[in-house]
Parts: sequence; structure tokens; C-alpha cells
Amino acid sequence: MKTTKTTKTTDAPAPPPAPVVKTHVPPARPGARRTEGTVLNVFSHGVLVIWAVMVVLPLLWAVMTSFKDDSSIFGSPWALPDKLHFENWSRAWTQANMGDYFLNTVLVVGGSLIGTLVLGSMAAYVLARFDFPGNRFIYYLFVGGMSFPIMLALVPLFYVVNSMGLLNTIHGLILVYIAYSLPFTVFFLTAFFRTLPTSVAEAAFVDGASHTRTFFQIMLPMAKPGLISVGIFNFLGQWNQYMLPTVLNTDPDKRVLTQGLVQLAVSQGYKGDWSGLFAGLVMAMLPVLAAYIVFQRQVVAGLTAGALK
Repeated sequence: MKTTKTTKTTDAPAPPPAPVVKTHVPPARPGARRTEGTVLNVFSHGVLVIWAVMVVLPLLWAVMTSFKDDSSIFGSPWALPDKLHFENWSRAWTQANMGDYFLNTVLVVGGSLIGTLVLGSMAAYVLARFDFPGNRFIYYLFVGGMSFPIMLALVPLFYVVNSMGLLNTIHGLILVYIAYSLPFTVFFLTAFFRTLPTSVAEAAFVDGASHTRTFFQIMLPMAKPGLISVGIFNFLGQWNQYMLPTVLNTDPDKRVLTQGLVQLAVSQGYKGDWSGLFAGLVMAMLPVLAAYIVFQRQVVAGLTAGALK
């Protein structure tokens, strides 16, 4: 009888799992985070306070000095005026012709600002809302215009304006200001028009509104924050423009405020009428400050509208 041995094979037992070592990471203390945030806030607010003092103090000193007489300006430059000498302002307004310069500046900047906003908003709306061959090429032409230095165009611009019979004229200076401000205006408003909802314009087209009516009655009021923002920037740049009127406006009767300030600084410096000089300086400065103070909320809203949408 034959017996068969059966060999029973068993699997080797699995090695025990390695012990898991838990590393205890202590959580960040709320007090430490609060301390870091407080230090950062104190530092940032300190920098802003220093910057505000550096900007505001010279302005306040110029306003205060415009109400002093010449002896007080040199004798006690940091003291308050003994009385308000309003004759400094009247002398600068009449004798130094600051009134005429101010009126010329208002005409030039007002006309150029209206023309820049109207033409720039129309061009930006078309570039932002309509696809056509050459759309991006035209847009990048405007963008390239912002990087072109105006000093390189002064000589050919002088001959072009002279050949058109617009030299030493208010309307010629208005046209040059419009051309100078259009690139930035189109660049800014194109990005803003892209953020506006298209459903409103489509509903207007369905109701039978034309493109012109849709733009002026619907899209342009919706773009009011952007128009105010770019309008303030253009106002600041055109009000303080000196190089273009110096080259294109050599008529003494057609001078703008920046030219008048330079002439006032030269003439009053030789006469020793420093109080009149500071009065004229404050006259040129006040409209810019007033425009920014009145429209500061709209400027911030226009700058942040695209990011929020």
C-alpha cells in the first residue's frame, strides 16, 4: 500500500507595520498673527502719514505765504500772516495778467477735454464692442501713441500746425491737446467698455434703437465712472501742460496759465514782488485741487470698476 505525503505550505506572516511617528506641529498663535498685522499696519500708515506731510505742508505754506507782504515772507517765513493781504491776489490777477492767462487756459482745457472725451469714448466703444479686420492693429496704434515721446514730435508738429494756419490760435492748441490725450483715453476706456454688460445693449437693439442712440443714451451713461476718471487725468495733464503751448503759442495775448506763471516768476523776481508771485501760484493750483477733491470718489470708482466686475 502506497501512501502519499502531502506537504502543507503556509505563507510567511506579514511583517508588522512600522509605527507611525506623529510629529506635533504647534499651531500659530493668534497673538503672533495679530502682532504681525499690527506692525504692518503701523508701518504702512506711518509711510502714508510721512508722504501726506511732505505733500500737504508745501501747499499750505504756499497758500499762507500768498497772504503775506514781502517783508514778512523773508522776516518770518514760517509764521502766520499778521493780516490777510488780499491785494496780492488782485495785483497778480490784474497787473500780472493772470486773469487773461486763466481765461485762455479755461477755454483751451475745456474745449480739448470735451473733444477728447467725446472722440475717445466713441473710438473706445467701437474697439471694445465690434470685431472687424484691423481692430487690434488700430488699438495697438493708440497704445503705441502713449509710448511715443512728445519731444520728438515738436519740430514737425510746429510745421504742420503752421502750414494749417493754426499757429498762435486757441482752437489750434485745442486740436493739439486732443491729439495728445487721445491715446491714453482710448486705452483706458476700451478696457472699461469691455466690462460693461452686453445684455443692455442687445435689449436696446431688439427694441429698435440704432447704434448711435444705444451709445449716447445707454452705454455712455453706464460708463460715467470711467469717463470721470479719465477726464480728471486728462484735466491734470492739460492744465499743467507747458511744452506744447510754449512751442505752438508764442503770442503774448494767447498765453495759457503755465506760460503766464513762468513770465510772472521772471518779472516778479526782478521786481521783488514775491507775494504776488505766490498769489499767482496758488491761483493756478486751486482749480486742480478743487477738481480732485470734488471728484475723488468717482476717480476711485472708475479705477476699481473693471477689477470688481
